[in-house]
Amino acid sequence: MTLARHRQVSLEETPFYHCMARCVRRAFLCGEDSFTGQSYEHRKQWIVDKLMELAGVFAIDVCAYAVISNHYLVVLRVDSKRARDWSEEEAIRRWRQLFSGGVLVERFVEGEISTRGERNKVAELAAQWRERLSDISWFMRCLNEQIARQANKKDGCKGRFWEGRFKSQALLDERALLACMVYVDLNPVRAGIAETPETSDYTSIQARLLAYAEQLQRSGNDVEGADQGEEERLNETASPESGYEHAPSALSEQSAALLPFSGGERDDQPLAAIPFVFSDYLALADWTGRAIRDDKRGFIPEDVPPILRRLGIDENAWVEAVRDYGQRFCRAVGSAERLRRLARRLGHR
Repeated sequence: MTLARHRQVSLEETPFYHCMARCVRRAFLCGEDSFTGQSYEHRKQWIVDKLMELAGVFAIDVCAYAVISNHYLVVLRVDSKRARDWSEEEAIRRWRQLFSGGVLVERFVEGEISTRGERNKVAELAAQWRERLSDISWFMRCLNEQIARQANKKDGCKGRFWEGRFKSQALLDERALLACMVYVDLNPVRAGIAETPETSDYTSIQARLLAYAEQLQRSGNDVEGADQGEEERLNETASPESGYEHAPSALSEQSAALLPFSGGERDDQPLAAIPFVFSDYLALADWTGRAIRDDKRGFIPEDVPPILRRLGIDENAWVEAVRDYGQRFCRAVGSAERLRRLARRLGHR
């Protein structure tokens, strides 16, 4: 049964949400059509570019993303306080990057508003736009509608590009956030498209890895949490011979638009951050990738990442959760208590 979006989202319970949109009829409208041989690979970059643009406009951060041939996944963090703190001018400035503000707003921007009624109307619009710019539905609408228009214009056709509404999933605690982000970042590995996180094109982990490798080189290989083996691998990643499909500078710019981890990823550390150290996350993603790539189900690499120990997560249960994430979890992920609390708040049984 389809639920209204407001019955799936509760910012009081969590600011983190996993969203997914699939191409209509599950067609390969973002990759290479194996039947016709036609390539739509460039559309994947459209999605990544639009994601980064919207992250710079909305009070919504992108934590992780992966764009596959027939769908994309994204983990978002809603910062409603940031939107509430925007002045009327700032809210209007941001909204006008995406939409026309109308004649009244244009006059306000030009300093031509004089009556109290006009000022009140502008204040009302600014308040409405603050809400929309911290709303997941508006974020996804701006993303999906733009991509659909571009694709239809390029193909000279009309009709639906996306398969119904996007799906959303509340991530209620740190374990849920960690599992979902790794699942998203390793999607190409799970699908057999890529061998490793660093070769997973159109993913946040590839963009972060290259930016992290460049930081290692700038700082003389002295970055918090990076051991010697990791430094060597990351230095190879940043080298011109690394085989990256995309320009390193472009991937580095994409990483800068992502919500950073709480330690070791950037020199300039903002207040809002993903609650893990990046080197720990990278080690976990690499370890998990090796586990889910192995042909023998149940194979667990011996070097279990410390982050699993700290969070009290069994390594076998972890691998199964990431491998089967799409089948195991529905509208929310978290502990039983957090799930019950969310259900009570949203009025679910």
